Amino acid sequence: MSQTLNASTLLAVPLAPLVGSVLAGILGTQLGGNWIGRRLSHSFTILGVLVAFIISAMTLKSVAMDGARFNETIYEWMVVGGLKMEIGFMVDGLTAMMMCVVTFVSLMVHIYTIGYMEEDEGYNRFFAYISLFTFSMLMLVMSNNLLQLFFGWEAVGLVSYLLIGFWFNKPTAIFANMKAFLVNRVGDFGFILGIGLIAAYAGTLNYIEVFAKATELGAIEFPWYILGQDAMLITVICICLFIGAMGKSAQFPLHVWLPDSMEGPTPISALIHAATMVTAGIFMVARMSPLFELSDTALSFIMVIGAITALFMGFLGIIQNDIKRVVAYSTLSQLGYMTVALGASAYSVAVFHLMTHAFFKALLFLGAGSVIIGMHHNQDIRWMGGVRKYMPITWITSLLGSLALIGTPLFAGFYSKDSIIEAVHESHLWGAGFANFAVLAGVFVTAFYSFRMYFLVFHGKERYDQNPDAHHDDHGHHGHDDHHEPHESPWVVTVPLVLLAIPSVVIGYLTIQPMLYGDFFKDAIFVDATKHHVMVELAEAFHGPLAMAAHAFSTLPFWLAVAGVATAYYMYMVNPAVPAAIKRAVQPIYTLLENKYYLDWFNENVLARGARMLGIGLWKGGDQAVIDGTLVNGSWKLVGWVAGVVRWFQSGYLYHYALAMILGIVVLMTYFVTWPMLAQWLGR
Repeated sequence: MSQTLNASTLLAVPLAPLVGSVLAGILGTQLGGNWIGRRLSHSFTILGVLVAFIISAMTLKSVAMDGARFNETIYEWMVVGGLKMEIGFMVDGLTAMMMCVVTFVSLMVHIYTIGYMEEDEGYNRFFAYISLFTFSMLMLVMSNNLLQLFFGWEAVGLVSYLLIGFWFNKPTAIFANMKAFLVNRVGDFGFILGIGLIAAYAGTLNYIEVFAKATELGAIEFPWYILGQDAMLITVICICLFIGAMGKSAQFPLHVWLPDSMEGPTPISALIHAATMVTAGIFMVARMSPLFELSDTALSFIMVIGAITALFMGFLGIIQNDIKRVVAYSTLSQLGYMTVALGASAYSVAVFHLMTHAFFKALLFLGAGSVIIGMHHNQDIRWMGGVRKYMPITWITSLLGSLALIGTPLFAGFYSKDSIIEAVHESHLWGAGFANFAVLAGVFVTAFYSFRMYFLVFHGKERYDQNPDAHHDDHGHHGHDDHHEPHESPWVVTVPLVLLAIPSVVIGYLTIQPMLYGDFFKDAIFVDATKHHVMVELAEAFHGPLAMAAHAFSTLPFWLAVAGVATAYYMYMVNPAVPAAIKRAVQPIYTLLENKYYLDWFNENVLARGARMLGIGLWKGGDQAVIDGTLVNGSWKLVGWVAGVVRWFQSGYLYHYALAMILGIVVLMTYFVTWPMLAQWLGR
């Protein structure tokens, strides 16, 4: 190891966005009298994130080029029964890559927000929130212990709640942010159980110390029966941790909050879906790879859940008409792909897809936002068309993002997505067959809904004046009806699009060798090659990024993607009557998709209502009847009754006591006279 990193410099990475957030939040809002105004608010927050990005980029260079590493406690908070609660950083290849992705995407979103939120009253508050989001995510990824990880985990959940419900006068936004918060509570309950089990059995929360005891943990049987079988402790720990990831990274069935998160402004949709929040679960499982490698049961569970999400959430993207919701379902599907890779023990491939996806998904979201601005806040793709000639920069960048998403050879998404498909194909774990089918079918579905949106927005006839609902924007206001033609967005919107389009095209080609087959993640991700040989087989088949792209033209995923694009072109450009005919032919399936598999209905009417009825039952039957009625009130009633009986005897009248004594003597004499006679008679 030729170089170590400086603690103070690393501390500046999360603190710089935090300072910007505090300045904009306190001095720039009504609460602080709005001392500093809009220009200073966005300047402070952008400067904070820029500082964080520059230091992150320098850190990545030191880690990749010089082999620099860092793992130290910065501050010890307290010690409870030998369990240390501390703040510390662990910087290796995985952390450095995540720091760069988070800060770069966040920086682009900050710049973009200047244009997008220009007319919004909560401008300064929004900048304060997105900077706080960046701080929370950086604390999560840089952590060297589970306590700090959990702090970051909960902090991104809190800030996402504030941002999804940013327009708090809009009922749908308030419903959506409460839904996100509650669904994440379910996941976080599992997550904290997993952390609690690690603390109880390993006696530490520090990553390195936990990993050192991984083999010991792997040999312990769990003291409960699960499904009638002895469970291993490590399986229970891993599944509990993954339930946390299911909430944060929106895996079936805890995915229901993510599409509704579109109620927040577009910049935050980009930040949640690309760099923060949803990537936390994927990162956490990759970071915990030494534990997950010990449980094939947990890995199979992860793979199947990911496969269900990848395929079935993609189907929902096909029928969406809101431009942002199409991209949202695409995020769900791509998170499913990452999860499948985690289940196949291809952690580095999952994280690689996380990185490439962050760039092109942020690009697609910001591109969608640019279209919304240009279309005067109309979000319905049915009332767009022909936007290409009015918004050339938005058009070309959105096309590049779409090509990356569907896995076009040489684009970033191709290298990561095809590597996932190959990894699943090589896996022999239970569930790999279904997962293999799901990720292949998902290629066609992804290409179809991506280019359905692309063709409807940028090509074909202009349909701006045919919208029966006028133009309703994100904010719930009517759009500007005086001028329907779209217009290109200002430079603060288009520059981030161009800067995100560059890595969306080239980052996969440049980094696949070191990240998947080099030693970039060598001490960050652990794979037991004796049991899980997927990465070994992938490495044998890899002959460089150019050869991989050339080979792609003869593979099934490429032709499935081509088929998806061709089908979308035929159905929406050549013969627009086909989708309506298909809809009539398969109306029950369309209804099922339109109702999102009735999962929202099930959650609201069965789970939520059932939980409410259980709560009322416990309140009325348990609290009021048993505790208050029987134990609390019953005890004093019994004492009162006994006292009443005793009071009757203790009257104070002499003749009452004389009568009681005479009756007592009669009872005793009767007993002593009759009992010997009775005993003698029974003995006979």
